[in-house]
Amino acid sequence: MTDGTVGEGIRRAVLADVDAVRAVTDAAFRPYIERIGLVPRPMRADHAANVAAGRVFVTGDPVTGLVVVEAHDDHLYLDVIAVHPDAHGRGVGRRLLDFVDTHARALGLPEIRLCTNAMMWENRKMYPKFGYEVVERRVEGPYDRIHYRKRLG
Repeated sequence: MTDGTVGEGIRRAVLADVDAVRAVTDAAFRPYIERIGLVPRPMRADHAANVAAGRVFVTGDPVTGLVVVEAHDDHLYLDVIAVHPDAHGRGVGRRLLDFVDTHARALGLPEIRLCTNAMMWENRKMYPKFGYEVVERRVEGPYDRIHYRKRLG
């Protein structure tokens, strides 16, 4: 579509969205700083570079949620999903996860992979409800991560 919309009110982010992407990411991940004892990696990301690379998709006006994805030969990597706390309970996360499934299928990729910090127990409860299975748990630098995959049928 010419307006950049890719479905369900989700569109590829443009450079004008970088501040909103940063704000939503920071709001979504800030509560975890105290729990995990360090700043979550998504808060330190180069948002402008991710947007410029076409890896970021946003929803809402103003932006209330986003995903950062990266296509690989055999999977789509869901690097970040963030929903502003003010939008919790409105189905934003569900729409974003459905979009990721659709996007991976459109790219002809057989699965989606992601990881989450082991201390983000809300995510550990949520991902299996959306068809993700645990692949492994491993420590990567200061992060204790749970790796997931979802095979697309």
